[in-house]
Amino acid sequence: MPRTFEDHNFPTLYGRFAALRGDLAASTERRCIYRRTVAELSRLSDRDLADLGCDREGIVQMARDAARRAVPRA
Repeated sequence: MPRTFEDHNFPTLYGRFAALRGDLAASTERRCIYRRTVAELSRLSDRDLADLGCDREGIVQMARDAARRAVPRA
């Protein structure tokens, strides 16, 4: 019996590429949110940061948390 196009793993392979594309898009979005958050928080004064319950050392962690909440991992 000859093999046909449907016998191959095309749907599975296509699904993997689609998932990879979605993961890359989500990763890019998280990175943009992280960088934007770091930039915005870095512009704040120490007093403004204290009002938020943060200090300069906590900016990176706050930005990571914001990016993770905005674009959750699948």
